[in-house]
Amino acid sequence: MPQVLLIEDDSKIRTTLVRALSEQGHATSSANTAMSGLRRAVEDRPDVVVLDLGLPDLDGREVLRMIRAVSRVPVIVATARDDEQEIIRVLDAGADDYVVKPFGAAQLDARIRAVLRRAGQDEDDPVLVVGGLRVEARAREAELDGVPLDLSPKEFDLLHYLARRPGEVVTKRELLTEVWRTTYGGADKTVDVHLSWLRRKLGETAQDPRYLHTVRGVGVKLVDPAR
Repeated sequence: MPQVLLIEDDSKIRTTLVRALSEQGHATSSANTAMSGLRRAVEDRPDVVVLDLGLPDLDGREVLRMIRAVSRVPVIVATARDDEQEIIRVLDAGADDYVVKPFGAAQLDARIRAVLRRAGQDEDDPVLVVGGLRVEARAREAELDGVPLDLSPKEFDLLHYLARRPGEVVTKRELLTEVWRTTYGGADKTVDVHLSWLRRKLGETAQDPRYLHTVRGVGVKLVDPAR
């Protein structure tokens, strides 16, 4: 039975969601402040955290960063903030998915099941190797020719997704959907920016690529430069 931790300060929302998720088969616990939620996230080791951004003692984005410093537990952000750039910032900070309030318990349950499936996929391919690149899903670590890469959470997610499909052309739309969990067409630039950052850390450029090759008008692919 999946263990779900709900960090939400609104007592009515918290009670409703705890009841509904429990009825859906999740073992659900809750916290009404950022600090109590952080403590439970560390001590209880839940399978999924549902995190409200508007907490009374600490902004939810700061809570997300603190969780990410100690745990790779999937985090679904629940927010009333529907600004595209705000959502992208939250995803870049390490959230696995988001829901915009108001939302139904059925939608949240579906998203919980989705992030758990993706976490299970990571368990199935914990170490990926493409040329001199080594990507370890469980530890969320990557190295190039034996040298560790200092990647942000979203840079790692991007590299890991491409490493699972070596030699395949992946479209920006697919990356937005699968890595950023958004379908906003206007967010294409964030993919370009992260690809540029990732190239820099791989020691290459778009004009002189080794691993990351742009297929103009289609997408990008990760290849073994020795092939």
